[in-house]
Amino acid sequence: VAADGIGGPICGWVVTSRDGSPTNEPPHPILADGKVRYVGDHVVAVLAESLEQAMYAAELVEIDYEVLAPVVDLGKASAGAQIHENVPDNMYFDFELGDEAATEEALSRATTVVELEVRNNRVIPNAMEPRAAVASYDPIDEAYTLYTTSQNPHLTRLVIGAFMLSIPESKLRVVAPDVGGGFGSKIYVYPEEAVCTWASQKVRRPVKWTADRSESFLADAHGRDHINKVKVALDANNRITGLRVDSIANIGSYLSAFSVVTPTILHAPLLSGCYKIPSIYTNVKGMATTTAPVDAYRGAGRPEATYLLERMMDAAAREVGMDPAEFRRINFIPKDAFPYQTPVALQYDIGDYEAPLDKALEMIDYKDFEARRQEAANRGKYRGIGLSSYIEACGIAPSAVAGALGSRVGLYESAVVRVNPTGTVNVFTGTHSHGQGHATTFAQIVADKLGVDIGSVEIIHGDSDKIPFGMGSYGSRSLAVGGSAIVKAVDKVIEKGKIIAAHLMEASDSDVEFADGKFTVAGTDMEKAFGEIALAAYVPHNYPHDRLEPGLEETAFYDPLNFTYPSGTHIAEVEIDPATGVVSVVDWACCDDFGNLINPLIVEGQVHGGIAQGIGQALLENAHYDETGQLITASYMDYCMPRADDLPNFNVDYTVTACTHNDLGVKGCGEAGAIASPPALINAVIDALSPLGVSDMSMPATPEKVWRAINDARAQAAE
Repeated sequence: VAADGIGGPICGWVVTSRDGSPTNEPPHPILADGKVRYVGDHVVAVLAESLEQAMYAAELVEIDYEVLAPVVDLGKASAGAQIHENVPDNMYFDFELGDEAATEEALSRATTVVELEVRNNRVIPNAMEPRAAVASYDPIDEAYTLYTTSQNPHLTRLVIGAFMLSIPESKLRVVAPDVGGGFGSKIYVYPEEAVCTWASQKVRRPVKWTADRSESFLADAHGRDHINKVKVALDANNRITGLRVDSIANIGSYLSAFSVVTPTILHAPLLSGCYKIPSIYTNVKGMATTTAPVDAYRGAGRPEATYLLERMMDAAAREVGMDPAEFRRINFIPKDAFPYQTPVALQYDIGDYEAPLDKALEMIDYKDFEARRQEAANRGKYRGIGLSSYIEACGIAPSAVAGALGSRVGLYESAVVRVNPTGTVNVFTGTHSHGQGHATTFAQIVADKLGVDIGSVEIIHGDSDKIPFGMGSYGSRSLAVGGSAIVKAVDKVIEKGKIIAAHLMEASDSDVEFADGKFTVAGTDMEKAFGEIALAAYVPHNYPHDRLEPGLEETAFYDPLNFTYPSGTHIAEVEIDPATGVVSVVDWACCDDFGNLINPLIVEGQVHGGIAQGIGQALLENAHYDETGQLITASYMDYCMPRADDLPNFNVDYTVTACTHNDLGVKGCGEAGAIASPPALINAVIDALSPLGVSDMSMPATPEKVWRAINDARAQAAE
């Protein structure tokens, strides 16, 4: 590998530190360059005829290791042994956003200042299907084909071809078929994919690699892992006047694709949340540690921002003696204030935050909660209720803004709509589906606009030789950005169809209308079915050749004007058994504003899955390294994930404020549940234990941790 000059994975987004310096970018070798920086780093590649032979051969490899000083304590990483030569103090970047002077002034003038420190625990994505790759080389065409579990086949091709193996893009085909989940961890290019591709040319045979679950725990990009110190300033009317957040983000041993943008650009601008906060300042330090790289995990920066903000909302409400719902209400951005410019870069186009709050409160029967608390107390249980009102930025666009903020790729999306002679439709999309149901939703959009049967629409994705260059799926962008590109391509098809129809019916273009699968001439009974126009486009005997080429196929790219901003309120209700510390989630109500809903059933499934992952993080999951740098939660024996019987029935509803800047009026729904649920659940746990004087609880709220909090509080009360 070294002899062939093979490059390593690259970072897809960088930021400027507050002193004006760029992000410190150490090289990320495809295989360790004499220094192994974390348990799970890529050291040796072994090729064999079978998995058993490969595993046996790997056991025969002898490596003489000199133990390096581990750096695993995030809070002390700056004082630890230097991990990379060009990363002094183990700090990749020192980012800031907002007005520090104005925020400090707000804090100094505040009637009340509330302070809180929260840790967003490290989690491991654990998609149902582990990462895998199969590569082959064609010596006649000197071309490669890579089948891989990627959320982003075109960028995989670009990075492996241009930056790692120096293969022309035209000679590398990347296919990502039906992939078994991703949650962010399959956006990035990993060394294994490039090694398989390189090795297939060396041995002139297909090379296959599949991670076992232990490898996934050790080497897949992890998520979250922030330490946040939060201060909020309140005036005499309990309205927020300032917010300061100082964060330390664990980036791990190497910079991954989105590891820099996740705790900065995808985190800091969301600190205003749903609230009218005049001044905000945040500083984020990205630290190197001897742990697996940390990157985007379902929500990517937005859950981290929402968690600290919504934990603070409850803490501040307790401090001033207000109901947490009413405290949120008086601080919401009013619905007549949109478009609203936050003090941290974003402009929200539209929103109504009271509507989902009110509906969620009604759904959970908030007004009668105290009666349920008393009933639980009569049974010897502690019952609590917790809220989380969130907003997120989806779409990860527009390209010009993203580029100015450090993105190294465009963030548009692409689509090709091909109408066949018989009227069937092929849609080629640059997005990628790995469990979200895009094929159904996209087909619905196309069928509805063209007036054709949904069964006649085929969605093609995930093959770089077939689809237009696109950005894949992440950041809840597929419908808002990819769907909008499809709409634009369909609109082009319809416009061309109108010209053909006008020619056939000897009418003016401007008089031709299209609806319900028929082209009609206004004021007449003349009409042509969509299928007739499709056939005429390919059998152009009577055709406007002077104006149009034959065929009915159109391409469109869509680069959004702004992010989209889903929002909503989630409310969790829990019961705690003081004898065991077990937290039971007994009820859940959520009301989300995703804009217009194309397929409510798919949307509800996305919400359910996100909440389940949030419950996992809040109550069970934690990736833990010991003091020597060993991941001691590297199997399902030690890394606990939620089961179906850990989850309540989810009561889901919606309000709608349609996005103002895409044709569908959609906002995105794939990450909302994972964003809103952790703070709602931890707030509920704290509320349940508040009669004991407990005012804080870190994630995950495991039975042992909760049991200790209960008994420590009881012991303190007895003194």
